Amino acid sequence: MGETATPPPSWLDRTMFMRPRDIGLFLRSARTDAKLARLRAEIGAAAAFDAVYAGGDPWESANSRYLYQRRKYDMLASVLPVARVARALDLGCGVGLLTRRLLTRADDVLGLDISQAAVDQARTLHAGTPGLLFDQASVLDLPASLDGRFDIVTLADTLYYLPPPLEDRVFKTMATRVARLLAPGGVLLLANHFFFAADPDSRLSRRIHRAFAWSPSFTVVSERRWPFYLTTLLEGAP
Repeated sequence: MGETATPPPSWLDRTMFMRPRDIGLFLRSARTDAKLARLRAEIGAAAAFDAVYAGGDPWESANSRYLYQRRKYDMLASVLPVARVARALDLGCGVGLLTRRLLTRADDVLGLDISQAAVDQARTLHAGTPGLLFDQASVLDLPASLDGRFDIVTLADTLYYLPPPLEDRVFKTMATRVARLLAPGGVLLLANHFFFAADPDSRLSRRIHRAFAWSPSFTVVSERRWPFYLTTLLEGAP
């Protein structure tokens, strides 16, 4: 089945990025992150993600009662070039909400996630959507068969879930690997949480974006801070 039908947005929804009830979304996300960190130490990353997805979408990203996440995915898609391309890839796709948005820019879109449980939910949620595929894979072990295939790659809210220590060299290595996924002249959209400069998670996000901007494999096209996330659009080699 497809996404749950929602009524047309009101004027207030079109002009706001969140509602008061979206505070509950942030609290839910914080609880999920704490549980995930605990489980990863006990059973490893893939099993931990499967465990938090076992009861449904643990971050409530597909819940229509929350405005913030829906607006965020719309804004991320709006950052991408408007010209239509052949293929796009969403790394760390979760239940596939951003992945589906990429169909506005690409004919065929692949979503990859470390969690098979997340992939299964994404396949069910978006069943029958032409041009949309989901599969299981870790960003740390991407098959070489994907290299050079994608005109657009998105990497949103994923890299701070890599195994510690989260050192700059790890992010620089990831930048080099992700760049190989792009077709000539392809673009990467990088997005991560950003609340305020002194926040530890925001500092980590800034380090991730700086590592990708540092990479000789990329040229920075644009960078923008939205409430409450940071986006960088990077272009690969021509």
